[in-house]
Parts: sequence; structure tokens; C-alpha cells
Amino acid sequence: MRSYEVMIIIDPEVDDRQVTALVENHLKPVIKAGAKVTDISVMGRRRFSYEIKKHAEGTYVVVLLETEPAVVQEFDRRLTIDELVLRSKIFRPDAK
Repeated sequence: MRSYEVMIIIDPEVDDRQVTALVENHLKPVIKAGAKVTDISVMGRRRFSYEIKKHAEGTYVVVLLETEPAVVQEFDRRLTIDELVLRSKIFRPDAK
């Protein structure tokens, strides 16, 4: 199992109280596949230096998890399909 850090930028029209539920909804299949979620940090709204999908700001969420590469690829695919997710980026903190 490898460690991953997933940064997600969510549409600012999503209520702040629903952000965690939205992320957890995407994490259900990942957890079912055997991933271990170590942390979910909602970093709040931030302004962009340039517009993304005609939005000037978004809600940032960072998810730390340990899983296999195929599982995290499926997680990224699901995030890409969701219209409420403006951007997502996956990092491997232990990769050099």
C-alpha cells in the first residue's frame, strides 16, 4: 500500500456544511476497496489567481489515504466526472 495526498477543489456554490459529505460520498467505494483514509482536511474557500470553469474561488479539501494505485486511479476518475469538483490532483508524498 502506498500513501497518497489528494487535493480537491470544490465548486463554491456547494454549502460549506455539505463539503465533507460530498468528499465522503466519493470515498465510500475507495474504502470499500480496502483503502485506509488517514485524514480529511477542509481548508476552506480560497481565491484563485485565475478562473477555473468560470469560478474565481473554490473550497479546498486535502485527503490523505493509503491504498493501491488502481484504487486511487478510480477515485481520481470519479472526481473528474463530478461537476461539483472543479479540480483534483493526486500526490505521492513519499515519491522522490
